[in-house]
Amino acid sequence: MPLLELRNVEARYGPIVALHGVSLAVDEGGFVAVLGANGAGKTTTLRAISGLVKTSGDILLDGEPVFRRTPEAMARRGVAHVPEGRGTFATLSVLDNLRLGAWVQRGARGRDLARVFEFFPRLYERREQQAGTLSGGEQQMLALARAMMARPRLLLLDEPSLGLAPLVVREIFATLRRMNENGTAIVVVEQNAALALDAAAQAYVLETGTVVLAGEAAALRHNDDVRRSYLGY
Repeated sequence: MPLLELRNVEARYGPIVALHGVSLAVDEGGFVAVLGANGAGKTTTLRAISGLVKTSGDILLDGEPVFRRTPEAMARRGVAHVPEGRGTFATLSVLDNLRLGAWVQRGARGRDLARVFEFFPRLYERREQQAGTLSGGEQQMLALARAMMARPRLLLLDEPSLGLAPLVVREIFATLRRMNENGTAIVVVEQNAALALDAAAQAYVLETGTVVLAGEAAALRHNDDVRRSYLGY
């Protein structure tokens, strides 16, 4: 049984239909990449899962339909969403941002902070620093670390490499692999298709709100359409 399953999910913004019957599955401890051009529906797919946009169709968690899905309810059920733009609280310290990430666990625990700082030692060095003064890479680390404080079963990430230097991107994805190896299921929307396909086990390709390709990430990496459209060769 998948941890998460979308069955024929549709989503719209007013009269504009953003998702046309999207179906996908994420296994417990799985790593899924979602690829597609701008406007393909990738971000809306993540927003549909976390309850940020109204949908029709079925969204199941642990095989059970999720009713009255709100971001708070999904967070309490173990779904953490790191949106594009990171969404850190610029005027708060790194430590206070992390503490806010633990609200679903009724407060930060020492072992959770220790685990986060083990993953991101740079954040420990800057723990009293205002989040808004961090570099772009450090802010992305903080966004990930804050999500980790909720001890999620499923982590949704929207364009984690956007605007970051290649060295920082490699560090971010190395951390995602470690998180996944420790049991956190991950769904990543990523502009760098090669990077995403290398990290993920499964992948879906969206076009105009529809899944047009799905399968093992390694196989899709060698698909001619994927190579031409997303890998550039």
